[in-house]
Amino acid sequence: MFKDQIQDDLKNAMKGGDAITLSVLRMTLSAINEKEKIKRYNFSKEGLSEEDLVLKSKLNDEEVMDIIFSEVKKRKDSIKEFEKGNREDLVSKEKAELDCLLKYLPQQMSEEELRPIVQKAIDESGKDFGKIMSVIMPQVKGKADGSQISAIVKELLQ
Repeated sequence: MFKDQIQDDLKNAMKGGDAITLSVLRMTLSAINEKEKIKRYNFSKEGLSEEDLVLKSKLNDEEVMDIIFSEVKKRKDSIKEFEKGNREDLVSKEKAELDCLLKYLPQQMSEEELRPIVQKAIDESGKDFGKIMSVIMPQVKGKADGSQISAIVKELLQ
């Protein structure tokens, strides 16, 4: 399971003294644990046994992937803002954290791979941006950034 891999990598980062990886994985595990607590709370209303509650509240790999993708997006946004403010020290820190997180995501699709998918969605859905995005996103979940897809859609709709 994804969470187990992250925990193992966290232990290795501790042993290896890799401060950036250690920090990033701690933040990621914290986000995972928070999401599990929310699930556990929601399931606790159903009157399940403690054992069933723990089992049902565990995140699956797709949910963990969503958390990692969210963390990646945060880093990308931070990099943009720090570049605007000429904070190269923080840009390099965020890029190092981003590199650490990208190891857990599947290979990202290139623009050349995305364009035919976007064009097909436009052909099927017409000119409605929302419909186009709703067709594309499930197909490329975790493999492409929404802002990149959005930019391609806007370009092809012009």
